[in-house]
Amino acid sequence: MEKKRWDSMDSWSMLLEPGNGDSSEGNREEWMADLSQLFLGNKFASGSNSRIYRGIYKQRAVAVKMVRIPDQEDDEKRRDLEEQFNSEVAFLSRLYHPNIVQFIAACKKPPVYCIITEYMSQGTLRMYLHKKEPYSLSTETILRLALDISRGMQYLHSQGVIHRDLKSHNLLLNDEMRVKEKPYTRKVDVYSFGIVLWELTTALVPFQGMTPVQAAYAASEKNLRPPLSTTCSPVLNHLIKSCWSANPAKRPDFTYIVSVLEKFDHCLKEGLPILVHQEFGIGSSLVDLFKGCIMQHSSIPIRA
Repeated sequence: MEKKRWDSMDSWSMLLEPGNGDSSEGNREEWMADLSQLFLGNKFASGSNSRIYRGIYKQRAVAVKMVRIPDQEDDEKRRDLEEQFNSEVAFLSRLYHPNIVQFIAACKKPPVYCIITEYMSQGTLRMYLHKKEPYSLSTETILRLALDISRGMQYLHSQGVIHRDLKSHNLLLNDEMRVKEKPYTRKVDVYSFGIVLWELTTALVPFQGMTPVQAAYAASEKNLRPPLSTTCSPVLNHLIKSCWSANPAKRPDFTYIVSVLEKFDHCLKEGLPILVHQEFGIGSSLVDLFKGCIMQHSSIPIRA
């Protein structure tokens, strides 16, 4: 009977109503939500112990992640979920960047805990690319999305956060079609960014027809990589190859990646020619990479 109650959407919603359960008012944290200002809508995602709803919080569209904490009979699982919740709130509440999904509030209402974040109305980057024809994104669109992602990753790494699960399914789009990342708690992230950048240049699914385990084995043990686009700029292809280099030490960091993309974006907007004279690598100078562009616009600051 209890399991049936938990399978009901209404029972989850009712547990967050003000006055139900233990709100821990005596030990109120800065991030604690005012549940009288929260209104839950439809569920749009779920997991084994969690559900995510659309909602309104203080007249703002939000996503509400609700986690069910087991009863005392499953003490080990209860402790694990509580530690995971506390850890997630602790680091989400200190992150603030335009390309990171914004944490808004959280609450503990045993047996349900919840985390409230901004709502990303346009879904995931993978959903967006699925609707596109192969190789159809313009260079300008690729650059805009790639810069959003790389700037978000640059910020996360500067805060000591390693994503570990960077992929198009975890990159979210808002109403302005800007990408924001959903952070999790370095070089593996750079490889993953290379795969996402490849997806942007092709609008295809990497390692099509393989399971995740097969793809991971093919990439790590056989050094298999998806075929590069023949229609996109060599600058982007060189950057992709550098990011997914078999030797992690040869992969650039996100500060370098952002710098390359920003220089390319500037040259593109100014209509300046870009002549790639050599293979792009972590040791290459941006002067060499953008030789044609820099020669005509020498005021651009350059760092190797």
